[in-house]
Amino acid sequence: MEEKTSITIGTYNKCAVAFQDKFMNMDLYHKSYDRLCERIETVNPRILEIGCGPGNITRYLLSKRPDFDILATDLAEKMIELATVNVPQTKFMVMDCREILSINETFDAIVCGFCMPYLSDDECAKLIADMAALLNPGGTVYFSTMEGDDSRSGFETTSFSGSNEVYVHYHQSDFLEKQLVQNGFENIELIVQGYPEPDGAISNDLIFIATRG
Repeated sequence: MEEKTSITIGTYNKCAVAFQDKFMNMDLYHKSYDRLCERIETVNPRILEIGCGPGNITRYLLSKRPDFDILATDLAEKMIELATVNVPQTKFMVMDCREILSINETFDAIVCGFCMPYLSDDECAKLIADMAALLNPGGTVYFSTMEGDDSRSGFETTSFSGSNEVYVHYHQSDFLEKQLVQNGFENIELIVQGYPEPDGAISNDLIFIATRG
């Protein structure tokens, strides 16, 4: 594991409860999750969630679609411990998103909420290709990240981590859309969601929803 990843995961393990307190009930992204649910027409669909954290997205999706059969993963063990308590009806497991091809099944949808900020452009490109490989034809992918030039990428503290740092990568929408197209995704929908920063500034989050052709 690269040092930047090790440090980042260490921060998430150390600050898992603080993250849960801040994001477990945040409703800022609920409309995008609703849109995802609308696009999944399969009944009792099998869903893979990548970077599930303490189960905040998992729990909301199940509140809207109780028929979802979700396998949820995260690289931070403490997050998985919290998620197992928060959403006991779901199977959670520790897994690096770079290794999802080791899962020996396919899915009707894949959800990846804010995992890509911890991946380089090359790693994002691979993840999109891997998600395409694990999706059934007509399956839906949802992923979100933070918009910005790669020159901004680096270690930074967050609103939940105190003095503990994470390594954040920033991404551009045109690059991510190109990866989707190259991997056979269609009906690509981009939602740009403003996020209020602690200093009063507004940053942009990028949310993609697309269908595997």
